[in-house]
Amino acid sequence: MTEMKRKTIGRDISWLSFNARVLQEAADSSVPLRERIRFLGIFSNNLDEFFRVRVATLKRMIEFSSKPALNMHLEQDPGMILEQIQFTNLRQQNEFNRIWEEIQREMAKEKIFLVNEKQLNKEQKLFVQSYFEEEVHSNLIPLMIESIPQFPYLRDKSIYLGVVLSKKDSAYKQKYALVEVPSKRNGRFKLLPSPPGEQHIILLEDVIRFNLPAIFSYFGYDKYDSWIFKVTKDAEIDMDNDISTNIVQKIEKGLRNRRKGKPVRFVYDKEIDAGLLEYLMRRMNLTKRDNLIPGGRIHNFKHFMDFPDNVFAKKNPRKKPFQHPLLANTSRVSDTVLQKDVMLHFPYHSYNPVIDILRESAIDPDVIAIKTTCYRLAPNSKIVNALINAVRNGKQVTVILELRARFEEEANLEWKELLEEEGVKVVTGVQNMKVHAKICLIKKRLENRTINYGFVSTGNLNEKTATIYGDHCLLTANRSIMADVNRIFNYLEKPSREGLQLLKNCRTLIPCPVSLRKELMKMIAREIKCAKQHKHAGIYLKMNSLSDEELIEKLYEAAREGVEIKLIVRGIFCMYSQNKRFTKPIQAISIVDEYLEHARVFTFHNGGKQKVYISSADWMVRNLDHRVEVTCPILDKSIQQGLKTIFDIQLSDNVKARILNNELNNEYVQPGKNKKVRSQVEIYNYLYNLLKPSVKKPEPVIEAVLNQNAGEKETLNNQ
Repeated sequence: MTEMKRKTIGRDISWLSFNARVLQEAADSSVPLRERIRFLGIFSNNLDEFFRVRVATLKRMIEFSSKPALNMHLEQDPGMILEQIQFTNLRQQNEFNRIWEEIQREMAKEKIFLVNEKQLNKEQKLFVQSYFEEEVHSNLIPLMIESIPQFPYLRDKSIYLGVVLSKKDSAYKQKYALVEVPSKRNGRFKLLPSPPGEQHIILLEDVIRFNLPAIFSYFGYDKYDSWIFKVTKDAEIDMDNDISTNIVQKIEKGLRNRRKGKPVRFVYDKEIDAGLLEYLMRRMNLTKRDNLIPGGRIHNFKHFMDFPDNVFAKKNPRKKPFQHPLLANTSRVSDTVLQKDVMLHFPYHSYNPVIDILRESAIDPDVIAIKTTCYRLAPNSKIVNALINAVRNGKQVTVILELRARFEEEANLEWKELLEEEGVKVVTGVQNMKVHAKICLIKKRLENRTINYGFVSTGNLNEKTATIYGDHCLLTANRSIMADVNRIFNYLEKPSREGLQLLKNCRTLIPCPVSLRKELMKMIAREIKCAKQHKHAGIYLKMNSLSDEELIEKLYEAAREGVEIKLIVRGIFCMYSQNKRFTKPIQAISIVDEYLEHARVFTFHNGGKQKVYISSADWMVRNLDHRVEVTCPILDKSIQQGLKTIFDIQLSDNVKARILNNELNNEYVQPGKNKKVRSQVEIYNYLYNLLKPSVKKPEPVIEAVLNQNAGEKETLNNQ
């Protein structure tokens, strides 16, 4: 255990530690081979976004630190942080390469081979040549870069072949060229004709490499060498303050400018020709300080999240979601919700009830209006289809569409156009704040009175991610909750500083940016007061990120006074969880497994009158102070207990849980003499057993977990 030198752990270093947990999953030989490859893709994609956003921000801080008028929160030493990032990144890249080599050996045992252009047999050569001519060639735009006065803009999410053209009889006469690999149009992987019992796959860039003579031979060259590289650029969209420009125009302008963003990382094949590397660095104005990362032959590993499934003999054992027991035998979701709150737990429960409640409302003659927020929608969104159907059936439909959802800006602009064409009223967020709340309001007119129902969720309205993200969604007609949802929509439709009073008037929901920080401080203070009176006090939190210094300081105070604190934080964790001054040790873990843990749940003992909340907000400055977020109390006692049981199962995880200690070195929780508990498996079993409680009994592991906490529950109930 180490003493605290700083109040908090650096946010960026903490994030790199989280991505290291993703890399641990790729390294775990007990994980199915297909999933290990997918985790390498996730690691790579995470890192790309980290450089586009956080590293780019740190570089901006250095650039603008001498301009005090700039409204930017500066880190203590962004230059030092960048050095730490570079060191950690290189170390993780070496581990990544080691894991990929190991995975390839495992693939070979299953007779799956990733072959390059030099390893093709005669039949495969003919196949690759034909595929190139018919499908790929027309999508290529080769650039003779030495002939172009202004170096071309390179796309941030693309990979490029840097090509050296030369003649075998004259090694000194050579030219440089670039070819963008059209992964988006052609896909990255192509299955090849293979020997019996084997599966051969070739990457798109190797298809192009094999066919370089067909591209460049008419220039008179007969020798072609090529290497992959990619550039990661600053992804921040600058929003000017021109009041004559609306938000849509600003986003469109920002998207155009994003492609001109400054490079923040240059990753290349370490075998690249030295002359070509020097030429690219010079033309792109890169220096050794610009995160130059030498790597292997393959880049943009994010595409490996979509590695072909059909080549593996062992299929993904992922279980299918099932219907919530309260909805299993009902023909209309809304009929059940109007009588009783229903909590859906994704990805275990089916997402269909969320879509169904909108579909039902679309054709229900008594429904007069539907309002919902949208942040990240699925491609071919069924949510959007239901909303459009509602408009066509004469309903008033309002969508609060956040255009500034990072990396979804372009897609959301397209959704805006489509929705407006169909007659949906689209509101594009609040000035200087992102709308991150996940809420829906449905108004139904019955016997001269209006009934409100809908949902509050921790996750996006996205049926695709709901199959892999762990989230909670409360379907409810509770009058106090829906009255506040109505207030929030009234504010979002006509946002103003004065309109913030509508958020402050919420009596049940706790919205950001006006109330949550203050309420959390009050609830922590209440636990501290109980601890000082020698009463039981407890704070149990699950979230994606914990970095807000004010709240961390308050948790430190609570730990010193003897409040029991248990934390499950998937990603950024800036709190020092170990300190000799803590009266009770803090239990802090992170779970990284098959599903992405995305839910936020806050529980406070509250003198025995337990308060339980679900939320869209993490404990970060951006969420608490600069976004519209919603935190919702769970009023139904059985739902409260269900959330607590899930939390207990996760706390008992000793297979996929890592200890969040002061060093953030990702040590696994060890089972010791206890039975192994993999929480995502046990949560599935727990929820599935609720389908037929009279027939199905808790499985032994779940029963052990529940018994393990029985004493604690009894203590809590007696307070």
